[in-house]
Amino acid sequence: MSNLPNCPKCHSEYTYEDGNLFVCPECGHEWGIDSILETNESKKEFKDAHGNKLNDGDSVIVIKDLKVKGTSLVVKKGTKVKNIRLLDGDHDIDCKIEGIGAMQLKTEFVKKA
Repeated sequence: MSNLPNCPKCHSEYTYEDGNLFVCPECGHEWGIDSILETNESKKEFKDAHGNKLNDGDSVIVIKDLKVKGTSLVVKKGTKVKNIRLLDGDHDIDCKIEGIGAMQLKTEFVKKA
């Protein structure tokens, strides 16, 4: 019995090595050892201003008036933002705000709805 990883897409156990890649014969997915190491690393945990854990797809509420850089628009305190996407970087949240459009927010200025 070999000790090869299951396919990350279809979870098939019938994977095989092809050079420096792993291949799934059932779905045809190919991946390298680097992607296995990335998935095994601990992922960054995102928390709101009150310490609640945030996940992709959550809804949040803005806790402070935020000026939108380069415009005269302001995201008002209490604005509800639905279906957020979490990112690594300076601004952790990618979202769309009604009346303003796509923008990025910092987790320190929101609370989980």
